[in-house]
Amino acid sequence: MDEQAAGSPQDAHSVPVCYRHPDRETGIRCTRCERPICPECMVDASVGFQCPECVRTGSGTGHAPSASMPRTLAGGSIAADPRLLTKILIGINLAVFIAVKVHESLLGDLVLLGAWPPAPFTPTQGVAGGEWYRMVTSVFTHQEIWHIAFNMLSLWWLGGPLEAALGRLRYVALYLVSGLAGSALAYLLTAPDTATLGASGAIFGLFGATAVLMRRLNYDMRPIIALLAINLIFTFSPGFNISWQAHIGGLVAGVAVGYAMVHAPRERRALIQYGTCALVLAAVVLVTLLRTAQLS
Repeated sequence: MDEQAAGSPQDAHSVPVCYRHPDRETGIRCTRCERPICPECMVDASVGFQCPECVRTGSGTGHAPSASMPRTLAGGSIAADPRLLTKILIGINLAVFIAVKVHESLLGDLVLLGAWPPAPFTPTQGVAGGEWYRMVTSVFTHQEIWHIAFNMLSLWWLGGPLEAALGRLRYVALYLVSGLAGSALAYLLTAPDTATLGASGAIFGLFGATAVLMRRLNYDMRPIIALLAINLIFTFSPGFNISWQAHIGGLVAGVAVGYAMVHAPRERRALIQYGTCALVLAAVVLVTLLRTAQLS
């Protein structure tokens, strides 16, 4: 049997070289990604050595960090502060509330108003008058202290667990889509000169998504159903001056988006989740256009 002499070209090629310095032979490999590394690239670890890339990314595989990051039930990234966006949303609502208290004239520019003056005049104010931004600003606007207190407490109780379960991007999408759906139904079904305001549409969206999530996790749903039922009783009780249209619009959107978030199959998760958000937003735009055409 023929033997290959030591030091021959074939023997030289069998020696691994550092993946960062191809001109340096080495017998050391990274304990995480198993790529060969030279003494200059070796980083001491609790067991063996690691390459600079694995130390820097913390991936443990040599691949992109996102490839091995833990994920939420809905596929979102797990954050160090699972309530960060909830705190930001509460902060925005409080800032608008303070601004309205300091400058009361702001209130008339922020609330959801269908059209003013009413028919037969051509509207110059309101959504029908081209002020579409009111669909969004009204979701963050409150006038009474009891109103913002109730909504922000609900946002804190419901928003934190949902943000942790869905991830930040999916959570904020749920909140905004639910709020806009509430605005759209209120715009469609209320008198055009009726002013509507408050985060209740978005909050009811969180109620709906929470119910879907608890069902998905096989939790006892009686507490959330009881709380939702109490809120619906207040919604439809006479004398409270509550926009049931915004509540129902937000609730329906929250259930639809929440279901897509927690039941989408992993291989098409993002497509189904954000596709559902897009479909709800398309319905919001369609309803807004139809109502605007009716009032103009």
